[in-house]
Amino acid sequence: MKVKWSPLALERMSEIVDFISQDNRVAAREWIEAALKRVEQLAQFPESGRHLPELPSRNDLRELVYGNYRIIYRIGGDLAILTVRHGRQLLREEEI
Repeated sequence: MKVKWSPLALERMSEIVDFISQDNRVAAREWIEAALKRVEQLAQFPESGRHLPELPSRNDLRELVYGNYRIIYRIGGDLAILTVRHGRQLLREEEI
């Protein structure tokens, strides 16, 4: 299964890396490399993420929890990474 990134998800990843790099550039690089590696695993195991607790009726939406962050994605013809949120941030339906 092919993994596609939405512009919002790419923007969020960039913001997270920028934030981490303010304190530690090496940690920021390690974080993004490890996060991308985890997302790559979804191509083989797309249902490995859990269903979104906020939207239990949407079986096509899932999340991969990585550290303090939630990588929100949709399973369809391709796997689409929709957004990335800190675990403490509320997920608004309009973001997906």
